[in-house]
Amino acid sequence: MITIPITYIRTDAVKIVRWVGNNQQRFGELMEMFFAADERTALRCIWIISMCTEENPAVIRPWLPKLIKLAGKKDVHESVKRNIIRTLQFVEIPRSLQGTVANICFDALQDLKAPVSIKAFSMSVLANIATFEPDLKQEISLVVEQMLPYGSAGVQSRAKKVLKQLAK
Repeated sequence: MITIPITYIRTDAVKIVRWVGNNQQRFGELMEMFFAADERTALRCIWIISMCTEENPAVIRPWLPKLIKLAGKKDVHESVKRNIIRTLQFVEIPRSLQGTVANICFDALQDLKAPVSIKAFSMSVLANIATFEPDLKQEISLVVEQMLPYGSAGVQSRAKKVLKQLAK
């Protein structure tokens, strides 16, 4: 059973990530906790979920539809959305979900109020989708190029990397 300390630091999160490893049952416990938790606990869980997925991308696969649906909601906490999109960078998104994910990411890129991190992660997710859907490369490049002159240093850095990736 997973317990997340009331106050915790990165070392606690890393311990949980190691404990979960690539164990689907343990990861399932973490996901169930995330979906049932109060906002504060959910925010802690989603960060750990993101870290688990970075280490073992396969563990998230059964949960992708539910996470993507949550990311598409307008009233979702910014931190939850950021970590879901961050998580999507590490996985191959099933074809059946690529359109929904692309829409979420395009919306984030065009949202003037979206944080830099969400925009940066969205660019990477879109570039990864374009690997499987080359027809999207031009559209993604256009949106990213339009952002370049007005973006923060973080957005500009990620945009340049994504444009290189798309040019291949």
